[in-house]
Amino acid sequence: MVAGGPIGAGVGGARAVARCNALGLAPYTDMADGLFRAYLSPAYRAAQATLAEWMAQARMAVRQDAAANLIGRYEGTTPAAPALIIGSHLDSVRDGGRYDGPLGIMLGIEAVAALNDAGRRMPFAIEVYAFGDEEGSRFPAAMLTSRAVAGTLDAAALAVVDADGVALADAGVDVGAYLSAARRSGEVLAYLEAHIEQGPVLEAEGLAVGTVTGIAAQVRYRVQVTGQAGHAGTATMPLRRDALAGAAEMILAVERIAASAASDLVATVGRIEAQPGAANVIPGAVTFSLDVRAGEQARRDLAASEICAQLQEIARRRSLGVEVALVHDLPASPCDPALVDVMDAALAAAEQPSRRLVSGAGHDAMVMAALCPTAMLFIRCRGGVSHNPAEHVDPADAQIALTVMSGFIDRLGGSV
Repeated sequence: MVAGGPIGAGVGGARAVARCNALGLAPYTDMADGLFRAYLSPAYRAAQATLAEWMAQARMAVRQDAAANLIGRYEGTTPAAPALIIGSHLDSVRDGGRYDGPLGIMLGIEAVAALNDAGRRMPFAIEVYAFGDEEGSRFPAAMLTSRAVAGTLDAAALAVVDADGVALADAGVDVGAYLSAARRSGEVLAYLEAHIEQGPVLEAEGLAVGTVTGIAAQVRYRVQVTGQAGHAGTATMPLRRDALAGAAEMILAVERIAASAASDLVATVGRIEAQPGAANVIPGAVTFSLDVRAGEQARRDLAASEICAQLQEIARRRSLGVEVALVHDLPASPCDPALVDVMDAALAAAEQPSRRLVSGAGHDAMVMAALCPTAMLFIRCRGGVSHNPAEHVDPADAQIALTVMSGFIDRLGGSV
């Protein structure tokens, strides 16, 4: 490689945070009083245009692929060598935070900018990807664009419409060419993603960063409880078949089973709807979501089985009906063990304690694992708050993350 100074020295971390903050304001948001950047929206296009300028300033060649991912490429000393992809997502949830996704993109740009400033190139090219639809906030199919790149997206998944009835085909992309965004495995050396933790572990332990060992296995269900609607004033308590009261007991059972595991297992009911929804009517039907996650699939499946059995038992005892329908089943996505060790070595070189974590949240890395070995770095966020305007990252922590990422890139360069 070309000689030069250390990667990541200076103020790149603070600039990455400042750029995330800039993208949290108009014209980079689709809502007036908060941040919402939906895939292919005017705010998304505006953010891409500014991001392209920042990539160009880091001396990257900038292009957009068929899935509307923005890509900056910094050539290596061996043009034909497989590239290292550094990526995360540019879209956001409604009324979300500024760092979930964009911070990983900005840190990728800063890692390249530091290389360029030092007159250095690695044996491989570095490509920074700004993925478009990780959150699934516009179309009902998350991670569309990273799945397109990984080659795991089925053409049938492109026949989607948003809440306003706008089809993906009419939103500014050519669905006929969409799948051509796929990369061949021989073109990609590895995938690296830096992301805020979206949890409280690093902060609780006084750590700025941590190595991700993998992304938890996730299973999601739609649960429908049926009872008997009736007049709230005339139906006596012993004779009621109250679907909402039954659902309440079921939800508490979900919490109890997950808490008793005393592990990384989590279970969540995030949505509930009661019918007919009148103040003076006993609920006759309730629908709620159930999300179960754990670092190991076997542990997740055991808990999910126990929860479903409890739902059936509560329904039987209360003379209710219950149907549990599988919505989706995502297997665990472990990071590459060799790259996990490289990340730990980069932490040590940056004088950061080694801390390994499992990600309970899904990320583009879990999709990219089908294409190449993956690595992830978590960054402390204040209070563990994410998907919320209160989301906050300290610029000093971002600088530490940049130093670790740069050390990771250096070590990867020395191994190929």
